[in-house]
Amino acid sequence: MRFLPLAIAAFALSVPVTAAELPAKVTVTMENFSYTPAALRLHSGHAVTLHFVNDGSGGHDFTAPAFFAAATMDAANRARVGPKGRVSLGKGESADVTLIPKAGTYKMHCSHFGHSALGMTGEIIVD
Repeated sequence: MRFLPLAIAAFALSVPVTAAELPAKVTVTMENFSYTPAALRLHSGHAVTLHFVNDGSGGHDFTAPAFFAAATMDAANRARVGPKGRVSLGKGESADVTLIPKAGTYKMHCSHFGHSALGMTGEIIVD
């Protein structure tokens, strides 16, 4: 009977991590002058991996300085975002950023000349 706790602990350590324990993953597709989805809904305090994909014919970025500044990230993810709160991708590139968002409503846009004016904008809602 005294070995039962050890057996339970050994079993728990051998069980693989389930999908429910991994951060949620949200794909954000950048196309010519649009984001899909244009409105992101995230949960405050819950880890999420934002998977950015550039399907456009040229370079695009996902700029959301207030959102990224408020979020909790490790150093590697903070470096991917950079000091201006931006994830920049060339044609056909993709990148992942894992973070824990903070409650609020944030604006996002592409900072390339004219892209915002042509509709490459959106919002992030974290509740």
